[in-house]
Amino acid sequence: MTRPQQPSNRKPGKPFKRAGGPKLRQTAGGAASSDRPKRSFKRTNRAKPEGSFERPIVKPSGKGHSGKGDTGEEFSAPVPRRAPRPSNRRRDSAARDRWRAPSPQHPSELEADSRPDLIYGRHPVEAAIESQRSLNRIWVNARLKYDAHFRPLILAAKANGAVIDEVDNQRLNQLTQGANHQGIAAQVSSYEYVELDPLIQQAKAAVRRPVIVAADGITDPHNLGAIIRSAEAVGAQGIVIPQRRAVGITSTVAKVAAGALETMPIARVVNLGRALEQCKEAGFWVYGLSSKGSQPVYRAAFTAPVVLVVGAEGDGLSLSIQNLCDSLVAIPLKGKTPSLNASVATGMALYEIYRQEWVDQPPPLSISPQPTGPETGPETGPETGPETGPETGPETGPETGPETGDGGEEL
Repeated sequence: MTRPQQPSNRKPGKPFKRAGGPKLRQTAGGAASSDRPKRSFKRTNRAKPEGSFERPIVKPSGKGHSGKGDTGEEFSAPVPRRAPRPSNRRRDSAARDRWRAPSPQHPSELEADSRPDLIYGRHPVEAAIESQRSLNRIWVNARLKYDAHFRPLILAAKANGAVIDEVDNQRLNQLTQGANHQGIAAQVSSYEYVELDPLIQQAKAAVRRPVIVAADGITDPHNLGAIIRSAEAVGAQGIVIPQRRAVGITSTVAKVAAGALETMPIARVVNLGRALEQCKEAGFWVYGLSSKGSQPVYRAAFTAPVVLVVGAEGDGLSLSIQNLCDSLVAIPLKGKTPSLNASVATGMALYEIYRQEWVDQPPPLSISPQPTGPETGPETGPETGPETGPETGPETGPETGPETGDGGEEL
């Protein structure tokens, strides 16, 4: 028996059917091989469940689906679709987000730059331990753990409740996203910002002419960290940064600041313009550092409490902040480079502010001791010594000697 040839119009994935269909299964008399009665599609009067929808029975008029005339056969009308079930989108989205949210248990799931609770590097960790900052965990390699300088610091942190994990450099690279960790990293509590009012009062009570640095739109964490480091090193009393469109305190800022965060108070305000107005009411003069300043920084007289406002490298100070400044000062440049780094310009301006204060202060009075010994010695020695010696020696010795001697011989 040979296999029948497949039809050319066969679609892929469809089972093969013999050509002619049911006609091949008919007998020679023309009757179907099955004697079963023809199945009726009419519905019977069976019991319907409560609340079910009963489809109406209609008769088609004219030509029906088969293309023939009215045959009198009945068929069911299409059932209308049920309205969609009301759903609580807020509840469903919250549940979906809860299941899809990543687990925050592993510290490496977040990038090191965006983690405010991670610090790394020797100076930041050392400053955090010495300032009694709350440390949750310290990751340190074996070489630094048993270092003569860091060993007492590690033991002090452990005594304060920190968990010490000895890890390899590969684990430290994973935690810090390949940053220069110098063999140590620590998980600390989030940085605590201070309010602006206490910062102003503390600055005015600390020194006669306080200096506060305000950063307008600094988005680079390296620049902000360098500004904090320079301000703390020169002697500024605080930093003010905005909440929006500016970088906050992150692990990169802490690394670049090199421990200055532990001693420098930082206020994060909602509106920098209102903060500057508040500083003006407290007696501060606001100076904006801009390349379009009306005078160079070394010609400005910084005699009152100062707020130095620094802008970003590309945009500089915003127009609204420039209008709030009492004066705009510039750093004159002689080279072809049009501008300076924001942190470098801040350091130069801060040094000029404090240089004027150092020059204005009178030098301390130094009372040198009177040269009593050398002046008294020469005057007393030649007059007293030679006069007393020769007068006493020759007069007393020769006169007494012979008289005593003669008296003795006579006796």
